[in-house]
Amino acid sequence: MSADVPVAGRAPLLVLAFVSLFAGIAAGLVRLGWMFPPSVAELAALHGPLMVCGFFGTVISLERAVALGRRWGYCAPLLTGLGAAAGILGAPVAAAAALVTLGSAVMTAVSVSFYRRQRELFTLTLALGALFWLLGNLLWLAQWPIYAAVPFWIAFLVLTIAGERLELSRVLPPSAVARRVFIASVLLLLAGVVISAFAWTAGTLLLGAGLLMLALWLMRQDVARRTVKGRGLPRFIAVCLLTGYVWLALSGLVMLVSGGLEPGGVAYDAALHAVLLGFVFAMVFGHAPIILPAVLRVAVPYSPYFYLPLAFLHLSLLIRLLGDWMVSPQWRAWGGALNGVALLAFVLGTIAAILLGQSRKARTLSS
Repeated sequence: MSADVPVAGRAPLLVLAFVSLFAGIAAGLVRLGWMFPPSVAELAALHGPLMVCGFFGTVISLERAVALGRRWGYCAPLLTGLGAAAGILGAPVAAAAALVTLGSAVMTAVSVSFYRRQRELFTLTLALGALFWLLGNLLWLAQWPIYAAVPFWIAFLVLTIAGERLELSRVLPPSAVARRVFIASVLLLLAGVVISAFAWTAGTLLLGAGLLMLALWLMRQDVARRTVKGRGLPRFIAVCLLTGYVWLALSGLVMLVSGGLEPGGVAYDAALHAVLLGFVFAMVFGHAPIILPAVLRVAVPYSPYFYLPLAFLHLSLLIRLLGDWMVSPQWRAWGGALNGVALLAFVLGTIAAILLGQSRKARTLSS
């Protein structure tokens, strides 16, 4: 008997992740001034946890559990998904935070298990990302301000993506010097995160330097620089990656130029959404056609349509950041609303691609 969980058992976990995504988008729009029913408006304070922990955390830990192939690994996405659902349904924040923290602890154990199997720089990077997610969740559980956990959550997402890209770079291994630069950028980033918990301004300055350094490393070393010259899905993925790295670099620049972030200020909004929307969601758009087949065993045929939500994501984020620069709540609000439209277009387009692929497969089998 297989120790893994069948596809039918994975789908509900992905549903929990997407419930968190849509609730998180609505909560973010409330924070920007858009009117929603009171039940949704109450979620405004959970915008960050729903997006980072409920959506990204559940999806990433589900992907990691599938790769591990052991039932206990699925406790991570189950706990984080349930934690987010508890928050959405109005449970005490402490209960939601406790479930999410337990889930991130399981994913840290999964990541350490991978590192023990394969002691490589990329598995170490992935394990550090999971550990910093756990640390950020512990701060949330301990009722620290949400902004104090944000640098830890950024480290989780950025190191997860950087570690996965480093793994793929084994096709074109980086030189010894390049590896040392990668390690230095990761250490700088993590030092900034840790320091931010005690000296916010100094910590976010170092974090910005680490993000910028890592973005430049990825632009230079990623195989996407070659695959962007191809066609079809490989080219689309490369475009997602390279444009995402621009947002990552911009986030670091904003932190540096602003002299450290002021929680809740316009530079804070710009830096956070440059990395969490522009960078991370560009990665999600690019990797969805790869992740979904691995998790759900369904094909996601490539379509040129995929470029539309990607372009709309970048355009809407640019509008939002212009609103930050001009200190214009209206531009920020419309940019945020269009961010949500871009994400919805991506989800609907992916579902349509799956259904089209299934339809084509059925016609092929019946002919």
